[in-house]
Amino acid sequence: MNAATDITRHPDGIFAIDTHYLRPQFDAVHLIVQDGRAALVDTATSHSVPRVLAALDELGIARDAVDWVFLTHVHLDHAGGAGQLLQALPRARAVLHPRGAPHMIDPRKLIDASIAVYGRETYERLYGELVPIDAARVDITTDGQRLELAGRPFEVAHTPGHALHHQALVDLGTASLFTGDTFGVAYREFDVQGRALVMATTSPTQFDPQQLIASIHRLLAYRPQAAYLTHYSRVTDLERLGADLEMQVREFERFALEQAGAPPEVAQPALCAAIRSLWVEMARRHGCAEPAALIDAVLGLDLQLNADGLLAWLARRRP
Repeated sequence: MNAATDITRHPDGIFAIDTHYLRPQFDAVHLIVQDGRAALVDTATSHSVPRVLAALDELGIARDAVDWVFLTHVHLDHAGGAGQLLQALPRARAVLHPRGAPHMIDPRKLIDASIAVYGRETYERLYGELVPIDAARVDITTDGQRLELAGRPFEVAHTPGHALHHQALVDLGTASLFTGDTFGVAYREFDVQGRALVMATTSPTQFDPQQLIASIHRLLAYRPQAAYLTHYSRVTDLERLGADLEMQVREFERFALEQAGAPPEVAQPALCAAIRSLWVEMARRHGCAEPAALIDAVLGLDLQLNADGLLAWLARRRP
């Protein structure tokens, strides 16, 4: 880890840049370098753009050596800084899912929806200015599409479940995945003797349990050796983590169905309590010290977002 720009060097020319969104080691931008050319996976928010550019400078990567900016999805902690970043990267192209691309070319709906949720002051504090991306610099993906970085092959996998506009990047040459939120979150506070603990993320508004389980299975079918999560970076032992994710998604679905018909003011705290109880038990079995206190300190926001996502899923199921 480099203290100046918080760069973690991983194998195969992969670097994690800590964006310091919300807190350290919460939100990573991944940089892939191959024979002097580079690609970025996700961008975090506009507030994080200076950190990303500083990391490129520190690593000696010229701004015009970045060929593409791959966005796993357009939630603002993943893509909010893309427009500003592309202004500083003259040759880079934005690689977007067809459902996400329109919202980055014209982000007014994203901005309005976010302000409606957070209020203008909190929105600006969290995300800053959301700059549109020139449509001429956008490449819209197809499922299974191949990309190359200086001859290094990648495949795009559309992975709905967390969001309909979600996609993952498969590094075919190194058996690595860049998964956004599809393969959950693995905060480093939960690492025990180098083993990660992964939590499923069901945040609103497009969570779908069956789609998410199918996407997890699809990613595991590549037989990956490592996955790079936006929250937070490299994990291995993916068969174990995938099984844990599937178990959680099935349990979350059961928790939600138990609240079907309950008013939101009853269902939301009940869902938070059920998810928290499951996560505390998982953390205890994983060997975390003081698991309940750790869950409360690190995962409070995730609990709220997961409960809200389950409520949104329940609402879509009503006839």
